[in-house]
Amino acid sequence: MDWGTDLWDQYDVIDKHTQSGLDLVERYVKFVKERTEIEQGYAKQLRNLSRKYLKRGTKEEQECRFTNHQAFQDVLNELNDYAGQRELIAENMITGICVELTKYLRDLKEERKTYLADARKAQQNLEISFKQLENTKKRFAKEWGEAEKAIQQAERTENDITATKAEVDKMKTLAHGRTHTAEESRNDYAAQLQKYNKEQNAFYYSEIPQLFNKLQDLDERRILSLAKGYIQFAHTETAVLPIITKCLDGISTAGKNVDAKQDSIRLIEQNKSGFDRPADVEYEDYSQAIKPATSENNINHPKVRTKLWPFTKKAKGTHFQKHMLPAAEDFSHLPPEQRRKKLQSKVDEINKELQKEQDQSDALVKMKGVYEQSPQMGDPASLEPQFQQTAQNIARLRGELRKYESWLAEASGDDSTNTAVNNNNKHRSLPADLSQNIYSEFDDDFEEDIEPPIGQATALYTFEGASEGTVSITEGEQLSVMERDKGDGWMRVQRANGDEGYIPSSYVQF
Repeated sequence: MDWGTDLWDQYDVIDKHTQSGLDLVERYVKFVKERTEIEQGYAKQLRNLSRKYLKRGTKEEQECRFTNHQAFQDVLNELNDYAGQRELIAENMITGICVELTKYLRDLKEERKTYLADARKAQQNLEISFKQLENTKKRFAKEWGEAEKAIQQAERTENDITATKAEVDKMKTLAHGRTHTAEESRNDYAAQLQKYNKEQNAFYYSEIPQLFNKLQDLDERRILSLAKGYIQFAHTETAVLPIITKCLDGISTAGKNVDAKQDSIRLIEQNKSGFDRPADVEYEDYSQAIKPATSENNINHPKVRTKLWPFTKKAKGTHFQKHMLPAAEDFSHLPPEQRRKKLQSKVDEINKELQKEQDQSDALVKMKGVYEQSPQMGDPASLEPQFQQTAQNIARLRGELRKYESWLAEASGDDSTNTAVNNNNKHRSLPADLSQNIYSEFDDDFEEDIEPPIGQATALYTFEGASEGTVSITEGEQLSVMERDKGDGWMRVQRANGDEGYIPSSYVQF
């Protein structure tokens, strides 16, 4: 079944139906645009919500070390990614549906306009042909009537006894002329009728069916494109469902990663002071008889106990900031436990930096060896500035490492033992023999033995010891080796003038 055969006489119906189809496409495009606006607005609100609750700053970063705080941040990050997928849905709907259908709709409108114009033109041509047929028909009817009248008039004249032969011949000639003209008009009418019937047959059986079938094909293509738009509407969202699911799974994972016990332990690690609990308050007896005193210094004043409560009032505003202890380099402003952790972290950080510099030094030594074996690869002397810079960095880091390791050793001492000893000896005086031996032991500690060198070496290169713990040497200088390389690329030497310090091991030759 097709429109050209079954709807050959329903031009207006086809015109209205195809226009309605195009209107539906426009409505659907408008619908999708409004949907994308909703998606974009939703995504924007989600992003703003996520941004509003995301934590920033040092205090908030410290809070995020707790799993329940970090989980909430993970939820917000996943929500932000989820918002990005909603934006992607809107973008894909605009490009994949609205843009494509709008372009296709414009082409369909032009195509439909052409087909309808061809149908109207064919209709007009048929109507013109029909008017011509009517005109030839009227002319034939008129001429044939005039011919009949002329024949009848000629017969009456011929039967009239009073009519002359000339009059009779005249009327016969006139009748014959009228008859001939009528025959010509009849032939014209027959020819025009045949032509019209042919054109009408072509119009109803060829032109109109073809045009209507083209309109049917256009409408069916429009329907299929619209159907694809419906499918694309769903597929646009299903395409991002895996990512959306991943975001939602990430939120679930964030919840599963919350560890209440770990958060409690982390709070202890962050805030444990390392102080001992206050000792019992000593009993002070004021019931004893007061002895006469010669001076105010002999009066037994009540002992004042330093308060150390677990609950303190929260400081506010600038007053709190004004009385905060300044940060010390050795972190002595922190409680013992926090100080130890800070120092350990600093030591680990310096060790990492020192290892990087050592790796750099090893790489330079290897590169120098390559240059010495293959001079075309480069000049060994060109590496001298890098050697010096690396050596200075290593020396500086070694000095810092020794300093922080010393502080760490101090902070890592047995605080509980020291505290117990202090508590036991709080009100005691030193025995006489012990106090007399203190200074003799102190003097013994300062008796230093002169350390002999373990070998001699010659400086191959000049080294500027600008960092703490290093010593400058000159190429060709004789040096006393005090401490060999322990695997870190450095050795301790002594110059002839008594200066002593560390230099890179690769700068000397035994």
